[in-house]
Amino acid sequence: MRRSIPLAVQLLAMQVVIVLVTVVVAGGLAVRLQENQIRDAYARRVLTIARSLSTVPSVLDAYASSDPSRTLQPLAETVRQAAGATFVVFTNDEGLRYSHPDPSKIGKMVSTDPSVPLHGSEFVGTETGSLGRSLRAKVPVQDASGQVIGTVSVGILESRLSQDLAGVVPSLAAWLAGAALLGVVGATAVTRLVRRRIFGLEPDQIAELLKTRDAMLHGIREGVVALDDRGRLALVNDEAVRLLGLAADPTGRDAADVLDAEVLGALVSDPDPVTDRVVLAGERLLVANRTTARVGDRDVGRVLTLRDRTELFDALRALQGERSITDALRAQAHEFSNHLHVLSGLIELGRHGEAVRFIERLGAGSSLLGGESMSQIEDAGVAALLVAKAAAARERGVTLRLTDDTEVSDGAGDDVLTVLGNLVDNAVDAAGSGGTVEVHLLTGPDGDITVRVSDDGPGVPPEQRQRIFEPGTSSKTATPDHHGQGIGLALVERIARRRHGWARVDERPGGGALFTVHLPAPQTAGLSTVRGPR
Repeated sequence: MRRSIPLAVQLLAMQVVIVLVTVVVAGGLAVRLQENQIRDAYARRVLTIARSLSTVPSVLDAYASSDPSRTLQPLAETVRQAAGATFVVFTNDEGLRYSHPDPSKIGKMVSTDPSVPLHGSEFVGTETGSLGRSLRAKVPVQDASGQVIGTVSVGILESRLSQDLAGVVPSLAAWLAGAALLGVVGATAVTRLVRRRIFGLEPDQIAELLKTRDAMLHGIREGVVALDDRGRLALVNDEAVRLLGLAADPTGRDAADVLDAEVLGALVSDPDPVTDRVVLAGERLLVANRTTARVGDRDVGRVLTLRDRTELFDALRALQGERSITDALRAQAHEFSNHLHVLSGLIELGRHGEAVRFIERLGAGSSLLGGESMSQIEDAGVAALLVAKAAAARERGVTLRLTDDTEVSDGAGDDVLTVLGNLVDNAVDAAGSGGTVEVHLLTGPDGDITVRVSDDGPGVPPEQRQRIFEPGTSSKTATPDHHGQGIGLALVERIARRRHGWARVDERPGGGALFTVHLPAPQTAGLSTVRGPR
């Protein structure tokens, strides 16, 4: 496999190339500007000389004499030498020379077109004449009446301009070389700084680290949510997306726009680390832990890990129900044994009538749930849950009974079990020993289900009824054995909202609390009135 060029070498090479290209381009522009400045300066000089000579009185007098060359030739040479010009040439109105650096060319026609100054206009430009290519200025010479009587031409060879430019280039080149050297030194320093900032890693190594990090984070069976110091989500792994019920990866968005209030609170509210806090995200119970991410001595964000407790919670609740049934059956078996001893004694004593009446009393009171309403519950899950809850309530000295008009069709679903279980548990806790809990269940003609649970406990104060369904709101005293209090009713309300139904709490006639939850059938659920009518 061919070895790639190290990143440091690539960075240095690219920066050096950029510096050199910039210096060369800047040098070219500088030379061009300098050349233009020299040319403009010479153009102004020759034009000024030509204008001055065209108005000198001695020049006008010479043009009026019979031999203009006698006066103009010495004047032209004197001015040429003093001004450093290549030539100063006077002509008549036909273009014949009156002066020239080469006296043999006096009286001959000029080698360039004299029509512009002879028509009264000035000319400044580069032309090739008898002495070579030169920058020249041509100005008309006019008499007192304004009539053109000749021209004066002043020029400097282009080679002279090139010599002046060549004298400037070495110093300019030295400055450019110094700038290039400084740029290379700066490029070397920048390369070292970048190399140090990326810990000496090559691009393929950095890419491999990122891929490995992403694979590991997204492969973890715990949800990971990272928040940067600006309150934006820096990382949300696949498990966190699933647990939080997000449609897509929200990385880069503000946490407040994405996360549930409870999850957001666990992530940003407390300054101290969060340990094993139970939060409700949608309809999931999650165990949240939060730490602060630090780089050196600087806080760069916060990291929240989430574990799903929903399945464990359901399993523990089911196990508790099974234990309640087992304890109830054990108690009934013990009680049944005592009843058999009583019957045996009555029969041995010959009190057969009393034995029959004793059996009749046992038959009327042996059911865990009184009345004939259990026969109207076709759903096996609901029936089993009620039997378990009744047994648990009886062990705590609470009477659980069904209303006579209870009727539940088969296929009620897990939502009904969750709602019913949470409401009954809360009602039994509120009623306490000697209290009564009444349950009403009714399946409507469209498949909607209404769950109504009342108790004769202390009830819910009016000022708490608006927030009783909010996560974390609970009237129970927190104990080490009861984590996640204030979750059950919030879960009930969210299930009702998802089903486009409603949940509410009222005062029970005679005192206590009356909770009502309406769950429309999934296929016919309409718009939601979350807390029900007031």
